[in-house]
Amino acid sequence: MATSNTQRIAKNTLMLYARTLFTMFVSFYTSRVVLRALGVVDYGVYNVVGSSVAMFSMLSGSLASAISRFITFELGRGNREKLKQVFSTAVTVQLMLAIVVVLLAETVGLWFLTHEMDIPPERLAAAHWVYQFSVITFVIGLVSVPYNASIIAHEKMSTFAYIGIFEALSKLGVAYVISTTRADRLVIYALLLMLIAVTVRFIYGIYCKRRFEECSYRFTYDKPLLKEMASFAGWNFIGASSAVLRDQGGNIIINILGGGPAVNAARGFAVQVSAAIQSFVQNFMTALNPQITKSYANGEYSYMMSLIFRGARFSYYILLLLALPVIINADYILTLWLVDVPAHTAPFVQLVLIFALSESLANPLVTAMLATGRIRNYQLVVGGIQLLNLPIAYVALRCGGAPEMVYVVAIGLSVCCEMARLLMLRGMIGLSVRSFLREVYFNVIAVTLIAAVVPMVCSTFQSSSFIDFLLNSTCCVGCTALTIFFIGCNGKERKMLVAKLTTIKDKFFKP
Repeated sequence: MATSNTQRIAKNTLMLYARTLFTMFVSFYTSRVVLRALGVVDYGVYNVVGSSVAMFSMLSGSLASAISRFITFELGRGNREKLKQVFSTAVTVQLMLAIVVVLLAETVGLWFLTHEMDIPPERLAAAHWVYQFSVITFVIGLVSVPYNASIIAHEKMSTFAYIGIFEALSKLGVAYVISTTRADRLVIYALLLMLIAVTVRFIYGIYCKRRFEECSYRFTYDKPLLKEMASFAGWNFIGASSAVLRDQGGNIIINILGGGPAVNAARGFAVQVSAAIQSFVQNFMTALNPQITKSYANGEYSYMMSLIFRGARFSYYILLLLALPVIINADYILTLWLVDVPAHTAPFVQLVLIFALSESLANPLVTAMLATGRIRNYQLVVGGIQLLNLPIAYVALRCGGAPEMVYVVAIGLSVCCEMARLLMLRGMIGLSVRSFLREVYFNVIAVTLIAAVVPMVCSTFQSSSFIDFLLNSTCCVGCTALTIFFIGCNGKERKMLVAKLTTIKDKFFKP
């Protein structure tokens, strides 16, 4: 059972990696074509208008986590009737939320767009069209959440991969269309992206209805279930909001006290680099999360603990393999990418990636916490610690600290949150804090320090040439891979990796 589940996780992770690599390269090229077709002003208008709509995601993010947890939990228990009830209730909740979002968007949001945003007067009419299309696209995304959660719960990651590739190619087609049309390109761009969202929504809906018996919506009003889901989402909202305030609030503090828009731009580039690297870890966790929730629902606590420990370590290892070359060679990479690099960008990149490494250890712990359904105290404690980011960072910059202090504070509080998670999960699921520290925390610290020694020494002697950069990056990846294999992995994991690598070699290098 455990072996088949491990193989399923590995297969699903590889499928999602293939999707990420393809969509990443297509998206980079698409962004370049779109920027050229729209121009800087219109591209900026689209992003700022879309961001104003995306602010409502704070409402939907906590509900999405709740829906995913309840569907996966009931699937793990094998209660088909309850699963149908959960799905229908989830769709009802999302429809209700969609109505709330539309009302807020067409009142408060529309007022904000008209009176507060800095949009050139001649593009205001186009901005209103973009806003309406963005609202529709967002609402479609809300209604799609239960269907996406069902696909993840059933671990059909190949579906995500294929539909993700279709979506990326469709957006590439949109980029071509707007580069050739004579109509208002900004409006056409927003309209076509909305049509893609509608198409993808119907594809998900048709697939789920044909493959999963629970995905047939019928209006149901189960007051206890609705109350349970609303309570879960409400407490989860604290954690989601604290993370948003940590990230966006930190950005505002940088703008006010840290040097203005130029430093915000540096932070933006750093976040972009981090997001691209972290997407690989997110794929791994997307494949792993359903197994943690299902094992808890089935009472397989020993297997769940092994998934938590192994998931935390390998999440960190995957990120370390990709992040260490960027951390050590940040200055050269940024010069290669941006040519004229804004001040503070390199240290921002390095600190954002260190923060991401710290947070990667939390992913399986958060999934285990959500699986229990008892999240009130957890969210109050961990969410409360995360909220400290804002006042501490404000005081640090107010006292003359460098803008980088925002991320130094975030890293320190991330470690505090990790300790709080361990202590609380000890009581919730019987997690051994001592074992986690020994087998995960101190393990990844040792791997990081040993893996970084040779590349850091080599970097002090390298010149600013592309060949030296390639050699140092290869050294980083090689040292990290060897350290993970010999120090990070136990004997069983090493045998599994050797067997997997042998299978891949035999498959692609047949005599």
